Amino acid sequence: MYDYWVVIEKSTGRIIANCGDEKDAIMMVEFNLHNRFYRKQKIILDQIIDIVSTTDKQLPGQLGLPAYKESLSSSKSEKLLQKNDDIIFVP
Repeated sequence: MYDYWVVIEKSTGRIIANCGDEKDAIMMVEFNLHNRFYRKQKIILDQIIDIVSTTDKQLPGQLGLPAYKESLSSSKSEKLLQKNDDIIFVP
């Protein structure tokens, strides 16, 4: 039920593919019959550990900060540069 097939290169032992269906593993082996083989792997469900964690979804630094209150319409007009307010950089 929880089995899968692993296609392995014979000379190096490198895993080529993990296949959920044996037909797919056979197809991958047929691409290079002399250098590949496949084997069946089983998932052992007893080794799976479920961990449940409950935390606050805010970052620690944001807990005590006040809410942002500045409106965009008033502050935007004050921060615009006029044509005569160009900044000149002299090295």
